[in-house]
Parts: sequence; structure tokens; C-alpha cells
Amino acid sequence: MTSSPEESVESLIRHTTDNGVSWITLNRPEAMNAVTRDQRERIISLLDEASADQAVRAVVITATGKGFCAGADLRGAPAAAGVERVAGDVARTIRRGAQRLISAVLDCEKPVVAAVNGTAAGLGAHLALACDLVLAAESARFIEVFVRRGLVPDGGGAYLLPRLVGPQRAKELMFFGDALPAAEAERLGLVNRVVPDAELAKVAREWAERLATGPTRALALTKQLVNASLDTDRTTAFAAEATAQEINMTTSDAQEGVASFVERRTPEYRGG
Repeated sequence: MTSSPEESVESLIRHTTDNGVSWITLNRPEAMNAVTRDQRERIISLLDEASADQAVRAVVITATGKGFCAGADLRGAPAAAGVERVAGDVARTIRRGAQRLISAVLDCEKPVVAAVNGTAAGLGAHLALACDLVLAAESARFIEVFVRRGLVPDGGGAYLLPRLVGPQRAKELMFFGDALPAAEAERLGLVNRVVPDAELAKVAREWAERLATGPTRALALTKQLVNASLDTDRTTAFAAEATAQEINMTTSDAQEGVASFVERRTPEYRGG
């Protein structure tokens, strides 16, 4: 399935900002929200803008229809278009495409919540799992679909999954490619919480707006520390922690947090 010419990328990837939350909504339900190159670039751009925009203090990635994201839309790729490949083409495509998308989520300086409304397959599963918090509707499923196509997982899958569920479970998911129901994904630790389908948007809004009232820079630094923790030794991790604390103590939110504790009142964080 392809989008019709009159459909703009802005309509296929909707964006609104409300109460400090940037909502990024995949809106191509007839294709199970498979992501084209243009849609991918818009998501990357919106995440980058969220990092720089002081009015944005949290991000939600969700979708319309029965699917969260069926992965990358492979139609129009060189093989499909009959274009001869040369060595290096595939690796370059992965680096510039799927890996950039996942990196944009991991590197976003605001907390990112995935609200998985349906099937998340391949790159779509990795898009969800790269988020800081994952909410899933009861009907959602996660599928490491690559093996079904004779492909190696991309979009950071072999990096993300072992860190979330351990190498043995990651191999099981990737070797068999079976659909993982939301409840089982929660049991394995891939999902923070499963909610009834009708409550997904409500809970996602509650979580995001709670994050948006938090100490934004402290959350960003915490995200960086946690994301880096599994790739560093203790000495490096402790040094990074001390540096992050040093940086954070210069923020107005940290000063407000300390002052509110001393004054025994609820802090009012402004994101600075």
C-alpha cells in the first residue's frame, strides 16, 4: 500500500503540542503505519525539535488504527525498483535510515513515551522499545519479524533486546519471530504497563503530563546515564554520574527542588 499523492507527510505523521507534551502520531492505518523515508525523516526532525524546544517537556509516540507500526515500508527500495546494488549500499541505507530513527529516540533530551495501540513489528517494535517508557494496549503485539523474511534484525534490535530481556530471551524472540502478546511483553520487561485499549490514550496523557511537570534537565541527564550504563564500566559510570550531578545543580529546577524540600512545599518545576 502506498500513500496517495495528495497525502502530505504532515498528515501521515501528525504532530501537536499540548500541556508541554509533543504528540507524534503515525497516521497511515491502511498500511499498519509502515514508515516511509519521508515519514521517518519527519519523526526524526520532530524528536530533534523536541530536544531544543523549551516548551516541550515530554514526547508521546503513538499511532492510529489497529497497528502501531509494521516497520519500514520497503516498497520503492532499490531491490524493489530493479536498481542494481553495489557493496555498501545496504549498510549505508541502514545507517542513514533505521539506525538514525532509533538513535533519535534514544538521544532525545526529553522523556519519550510509547503508546503502543496495536501490532509493532520489526522496526516498529524497535521504535517502541527505544522509548523511555512503554505503554501497551491489551491488543498490542510485538513481532521480531525479520527472520520471517530471511533478514537480520536492524534498527538496533540486537542492541536493544538483550539489554531489556537478556541474550537468551532476545535470541528466542529473534530466532522464531513469533508474535508476543502485550501481557507477555510486560512479563518479560519489554513493556512498563498494559492497559485496556480504550484507556491507552488517557494513561499516556497522564504519564506524559506528569513527566512534563518534572525537572526536565534532571530527567534528560538521568536518561543519558541509564542509557549509557550498560556500555560502560563502573569507574566511567560513576564519573558520568558525578558530572551529571554537577551540571544539574546549576539548573533552576534543582534549586527549586532543594528549596521546596527545606520549605516543606510541593516543588514547581519549570524545565530550566
